[in-house]
Amino acid sequence: MITYTQNKKITASELAQLFASSGIHRPVNDLPRLQKMLEHSDILWNAWENNQLIGIARALTDFSYACYLSDLAVAKEYQKQGIGHKLIEKLYSQLGPDVSLVLLAAPSALDYYPKVGFEKTDSAFLRRRRPF
Repeated sequence: MITYTQNKKITASELAQLFASSGIHRPVNDLPRLQKMLEHSDILWNAWENNQLIGIARALTDFSYACYLSDLAVAKEYQKQGIGHKLIEKLYSQLGPDVSLVLLAAPSALDYYPKVGFEKTDSAFLRRRRPF
């Protein structure tokens, strides 16, 4: 049975393992950086099966106007089961309808986000981080 929670502590190692198993490009070999990502997130919705982290929605927000969904990751063997969609819905429900939810999609996920209620926009700008 899959459970969704914000109350279970996630370690940097668990996050690295999830990112690696999901196919998302993140600095999985830099555990101190992943720890900072966890500590400085405003919202961490996660999905578990037994004691295994199988999904995460990590977000930064002011809880009033805008929320940036910085990570949505589901372990490959659990993808296409609605887990990512459920994590997004948990996040959106917590924020309410007055908060815009924005994200940067990986090229491989461009077809996914319209299916779960996101609108493609051409008005975003980006200053890239250095590669890792």
